Amino acid sequence: EFWLSFTCFVGVAVFGAIPGICIAVAISVIEFLWDGWRPHFAVLGRVDGTRGYHDVKRYPQARRIPGLVLLRWDAPLFFANAEQFQGTVLAAVDESPTPVQRLVIAAEPVTSIDITSADMLAELDRALEARGVELQFAEMKDPVKDKMKRFELFEHMGERAFHPTVGAAVDAYLADTGIDWKP
Repeated sequence: EFWLSFTCFVGVAVFGAIPGICIAVAISVIEFLWDGWRPHFAVLGRVDGTRGYHDVKRYPQARRIPGLVLLRWDAPLFFANAEQFQGTVLAAVDESPTPVQRLVIAAEPVTSIDITSADMLAELDRALEARGVELQFAEMKDPVKDKMKRFELFEHMGERAFHPTVGAAVDAYLADTGIDWKP
C-alpha cells in the first residue's frame, strides 16, 4: 500500500511539473528567437587604458578611427534579421563623425549565415561600394567563411576583406590609408 501511494504521489508531482517545464521551455525559445530577430549591435572605438575595442555608447570617451567604422553584430545573420542588419550598417555609415572609407564587421559573434543574408551582404557590398566604402570582416569563424564560399561571397569580396582580428583590420586600414592614429 505504501508503494502504491508513493507511486501515485510521484505520478501526480511529475504530471503537475510538466506544464511548468513546457512554459519555461516556450519562454526560452521565444527569448532566443527575439534575440536573433532584434540582436544587440555596437559601433566600436578604442578606450584608453583598456585593451580591445568597445561599444561607443557604453564608453562615450572611446576614440574612433577617422574614416573607419567598426561594427559588431551579436547574432547569426538569417532571413529574419538580414534587413535590420543592412539598415544598421547603413545607419552606422551615415552617423559616422567622419566620412567613411571602410566598414569592418566584427563578426566573431556571427555563428551562421543563410542564403537570404548572403544575398543581402552582396547587395550591401554593392551599395557601400557605390558610396566609396569598402566592406570587410574581422574575426569571422571558419564555418561561416565556408558558407560565404558556398554562397560565392568570399571570392567576390576577396581574401583581403577578411582579417583574423579587429586589431589586424585596424592595422590594415591604417597602413592602406596612411592615417596617423595610435591604438
